[in-house]
Amino acid sequence: MTTVRTQTPGDDAPSTEDGETAGKARKSTKARVLDVVRWVAILLVIGFAAKSLASNWDEFWHTLADVAWQSSVLSLVALMASILVSVWGWQVLVDHLGGKPVGYARGAQICLVGSLGKYVPGSVWAYLLQMELGRKAGLARARIFTGSLIQLGLGVVSALVVSLLAAPALFSNSPRAMWLFVLIPVGLALLHPRILSWGTSLVLKILRRPPLAEPLGWGVVLKAFGASMGAWVFQGVHLWLLANSVGAPGFNGLILCIGAMAVAMTVGTFAFILPSGVGVREVAQVAVLTASGLTVGQATAFAVASRVMFTVADLLTAGFAALAAKLAARREAPVDAV
Repeated sequence: MTTVRTQTPGDDAPSTEDGETAGKARKSTKARVLDVVRWVAILLVIGFAAKSLASNWDEFWHTLADVAWQSSVLSLVALMASILVSVWGWQVLVDHLGGKPVGYARGAQICLVGSLGKYVPGSVWAYLLQMELGRKAGLARARIFTGSLIQLGLGVVSALVVSLLAAPALFSNSPRAMWLFVLIPVGLALLHPRILSWGTSLVLKILRRPPLAEPLGWGVVLKAFGASMGAWVFQGVHLWLLANSVGAPGFNGLILCIGAMAVAMTVGTFAFILPSGVGVREVAQVAVLTASGLTVGQATAFAVASRVMFTVADLLTAGFAALAAKLAARREAPVDAV
């Protein structure tokens, strides 16, 4: 006896075998569309980064003409080191949030390629692209977003602490900078794992995301905070190597440059409308560099050169990270196939 399947209104599902085939086809089509969208987004942010690079290129080369090539190369290396250290801190946070470990190579690809979104007006694009790249790697978007959110908070607090190194210059040019003394103890208090976990879960709840599955511990907080501090130091070394070529005072100049980069990058982070905080960052750098003995013209030139080198470092590290992740995936492919 043949069993006849009676369809209900709106039930146009094919047979089981055909349904699985159709489901796979739909999934495959959706995956291809998402891949195209991701590539378009990546090309778009690279285009904005290239535009930023081109707009300041002539002034950049003019500035570097007065800097020894060894200082220029070491300055770029220090900048790339700051980025790689920051990525390690981000990876520590993401790995702590549960799920399979990200691994440094894949984590760097997600973090660095996604971070290029900051060159598109509106800093939110960096976080969106990171979440999409994380999703492509099999990681929950909420996990990537949470890691980036916590790192942002830790980075701001660590920058406030490091900015005290440039306090004399800041206070002489802007007495209102005294508010740093108020924000620093508040920020440090907020870094207590219980408070940080509660605050992160609250923000996630407001954004209609799941709360933290596991509270943050002292170990992960201190590692991520230390990575942020290390990144500021490397960025300060980057600026000092440029400025020292025209006579910025040795060790005192280094201390001021570290503080200047912490202030400048933090101010730039909160200039949401501008791509990568354009303009805002340079104002803070110029204020501190002039206090170290440079003329306004020299300080402005080095601030512009620093911005261009940041773009070059971002593109280089993102490219290396993408290549490293691809090579790592190829090495793992035979193991997965078994």
